[in-house]
Amino acid sequence: MKNLDIVLIEDDDNDAELAILALKKSIPTVEIIRLRDGEEAIEFFEQNGDIKQKPKLILLDLKMPKIDGLEVLRKIRSNDWVKNLPIVMLTSSREHKDIVESYNLGINSYVVKPVSFKDFADTISSIGRYWLSVNEESTK
Repeated sequence: MKNLDIVLIEDDDNDAELAILALKKSIPTVEIIRLRDGEEAIEFFEQNGDIKQKPKLILLDLKMPKIDGLEVLRKIRSNDWVKNLPIVMLTSSREHKDIVESYNLGINSYVVKPVSFKDFADTISSIGRYWLSVNEESTK
């Protein structure tokens, strides 16, 4: 596997495609793996705990079919391999209980998806640039 920068856990094809395009436009060398639902995410992190290259960032959607983002967060944060990785909850929910529970379960940031395509792309680009270029990693 090449360097893995971002794991994007997003069930909506349009949001995922736009996020990937925005990230690749602002960081052309970014390596992204997209997982389509919570089940796929849990399986990925359970099976890949032995790979040497950890992702630098996990972008996690909250509202997903099968297993929602909070349950994914609960499960993957209990995995030593994922325990210290930065996780940004990326969602349309502004519900106070979702925000509080997300932080209680160990996210690093809670971002409400902007409605307009341009604002969404700008937000994703900013998140990617911050976590991949500005933030100092503690995961190595």
